[in-house]
Amino acid sequence: MSDVTQLLERASEGDPRAAEELLPLLYEELRKLAAAKLAREAPGQTLQATALVHEAWLRLARVEGDNWNGRAHFFGAAAEAMRRILVEHARRKRALRRGGDQAKLDIDRIEIPAAAPGEELLALSEALERFAIRDPRKAELVKLRYFAGFTSEEAAELLGISVPTADRWWRYSRAWLAQQIEQQPGGSEA
Repeated sequence: MSDVTQLLERASEGDPRAAEELLPLLYEELRKLAAAKLAREAPGQTLQATALVHEAWLRLARVEGDNWNGRAHFFGAAAEAMRRILVEHARRKRALRRGGDQAKLDIDRIEIPAAAPGEELLALSEALERFAIRDPRKAELVKLRYFAGFTSEEAAELLGISVPTADRWWRYSRAWLAQQIEQQPGGSEA
C-alpha cells in the first residue's frame, strides 16, 4: 500500500496529522492537473493553478468524515472540486459580463471576443450533471480526463478498468455530451 493510500485512510479516520502530511505529497500532482486544465482555458483567464489547487484542497478538507477509498476516489473528488470551482468562476464572470455591478460602456468603444469559453464550460457542466445521473462511472472518467487532465491510461488505472474500456467510454461520453450540448439552444440549458 502506498504512502498516499495509507495517509488517505488515516485522514478519513479523522487523523489531523495525516491531512497535514498528505498535502505536500499530493500538492505538485494537483498543481500539474490544475495547470493542464487552465492551459485549455481562454487567454486572459484570471484564475491561476495555485489558487485552483488551494480552493479545491480547502473544499476537500471541509468534507468531514469522508472516506477516501484510495487515490482514485481522492482524485475523482479533486477533479469534481476543480470542475465546480471553474464553473462558479465562469458563472461569476458571465453575471458580470451581463450587467452585474458593471458601469455601462459605449459598445462602440469596446471589443467583443469571438468565443465565450465560460459559456461552453457551463454548457458542458450542465450536460455532465445529466450524464452523471445516467452513467456515473463514465461521468467520473470525463471528470478525470477533462477536468483533472489525466491521460486515458491514468484514468483507467484510477477507475480500475482497462485502457481499451476507458477509450471506449471516452468516445461514447464525448459523443453523448456533444449531442446534449448541441441540443441546447444558444449553448445553454433549454
